[in-house]
Amino acid sequence: MDKDVSAGSTTSTLGHLALGLTLLAFGIGHTEVIDGVTALDAAVLATFVGGVALFVAGLFAFRDSDAFTGTAFAALGALWFTWGLTADVKASANAAGLFLLLFALVTLSLTLGAPGGAALARGTYGLLFVALVLIAVARFGDSAGLAKAGGWFAAVGGLLAWYAATAAFAHWPTALPGRGRPAGQGVTATG
Repeated sequence: MDKDVSAGSTTSTLGHLALGLTLLAFGIGHTEVIDGVTALDAAVLATFVGGVALFVAGLFAFRDSDAFTGTAFAALGALWFTWGLTADVKASANAAGLFLLLFALVTLSLTLGAPGGAALARGTYGLLFVALVLIAVARFGDSAGLAKAGGWFAAVGGLLAWYAATAAFAHWPTALPGRGRPAGQGVTATG
């Protein structure tokens, strides 16, 4: 494995921790793999950790002139804050599905717009996109199976975000093998 390590900023690390914990709780709740734990149980965590902390991390990223991270964290903070506050509100299944589908479009933009070297971020946003689409379709069609599948995608996305934050703290590798190094005749690896 390539040993390139991206230390990341404190803001990015905090944001990825908040996103990771929220996605794990949201995903595990939808999978219902833990008896008695549902997605609704993640609402408080989503409101404060995923919503408030992530939004504030986005504002700090904007202050640091990091437009992509600021946009990502502020937009996802708004998603989690809104979802957390309205998770137990009686809305139609179609309204809930539409809300999730609209935020899936936001995460698709984040996936496609992530900087080239941000494979972990791109993976996290991509997994969240798939999770939101699956859960939205599950709401439209009243499919518990699709909701559980979406929950698994969200949980894996949460683990990826958590790894990105932990890797920054622990100076673990974050680059994929073979990426970021030129190849060809006359090229030698150093270090």
